[in-house]
Amino acid sequence: MHVVLTSHPSQIFTKSIPIHWGAKSAIERGPVVASLTDLTARNAIGTHGGSYSVYRALATSAGSVRQLFKPDLTNTAPVEPIGPHPSWFRADKIVAIDPWGANVYDVFRDYFNKGYDIRPSIAVTKAHIHMPEISEAIEQGRIRADGKIVRKRGDVVVTKAAIEPVWYLPGIAARFGVTEAELRRGLFQYTGGMFPELVTRPDLKIFLPPIGGMTVYIFGPVANIADLKKPLTCRVHDECNGSDVFGSDICTCRPYLVHGIEEAIKTAQAGGSGVIVYFRKEGRALGEVTKFLVYNARKRQKGGDTAAEYFHRTECVAGVQDMRFQQIMPDVLHWLGIQRIDRFISMSDMKYDAIVNSGIHILERVPIPEELIPDDARVEMEAKKAAGYFTPEHAKSKRALKKVKGRKLHD
Repeated sequence: MHVVLTSHPSQIFTKSIPIHWGAKSAIERGPVVASLTDLTARNAIGTHGGSYSVYRALATSAGSVRQLFKPDLTNTAPVEPIGPHPSWFRADKIVAIDPWGANVYDVFRDYFNKGYDIRPSIAVTKAHIHMPEISEAIEQGRIRADGKIVRKRGDVVVTKAAIEPVWYLPGIAARFGVTEAELRRGLFQYTGGMFPELVTRPDLKIFLPPIGGMTVYIFGPVANIADLKKPLTCRVHDECNGSDVFGSDICTCRPYLVHGIEEAIKTAQAGGSGVIVYFRKEGRALGEVTKFLVYNARKRQKGGDTAAEYFHRTECVAGVQDMRFQQIMPDVLHWLGIQRIDRFISMSDMKYDAIVNSGIHILERVPIPEELIPDDARVEMEAKKAAGYFTPEHAKSKRALKKVKGRKLHD
């Protein structure tokens, strides 16, 4: 494959299809073409794969993958239809993912037939999950094995979607309250100049960043999610590998995740649906190395790990308490067509405010039960209370409920 500088428009992007983000149909919007098999057809910065794109580059460099390889997408279509929803046609509602990303082989078939290499950025499939805590909940009678959503052995039937980030740069800039030029310059400068076209090609509005994406786990019928007549339980969970996978008891992450799954199952069994969104934002998006450094700093300080120093030590190491920000988090909820969340399994004001400010109503915020908080994690809870990380009284939920009553919900 012959590589040319993407800052030279006469040498590249000569066959690119215009993208009109938020257009009234997929064809009007146009496909995102970020593949490398035909550089003249690209209309986006970056390439597919999110954080795994670098591994693909390594595999190609090592000769394990053909340079001009095109995937065979036969029978890879979503097993459950999702959308389109009205939010898909709003350039301000979804700016961090491609709402058409799961359906490219269908809606852009004419472009495929013309030879364009268009790749999905979303995949939807079905699976079973099995967690010992759910089996325990069945034994204790909190969840019933209905044979449909929960099998007798404790396996839970889910529909799940994997989503790679696709950023519409004008929309991302608006979410963060900066100009598009400032956003582009920052992304270019603070990644060591990784993507020069961020500053040389202002006409390219789509960027596929090499970062982690998200996975959505749906309990119950997918169609129920956008149905205002059906109850919906939702938890938005940010990755914590040590707790979620290996059961570390220094934080409440796995207990809260499991609690969210249990409540999602209950709502699905009651005729609604449950949604768990799992973001790859390890260590508040600071990364696991930074996370472990902070652990050491907190435990070795005079007086040990204390609520007063909990976030201060993070700032000392990382320069900031939290880099997740939540401005673009609600996009996946709008992709699902969510207009109202009946039970939001979270105490985070940052998440709550981002969702409500995006136009989605939350009727109830559900805190983690006291008995699920590990002893070693209580300092975390006290630190969050002291820092105003969440509202213990959940007063905002009560105000939101009063505001929603008697008012028509809309997207």
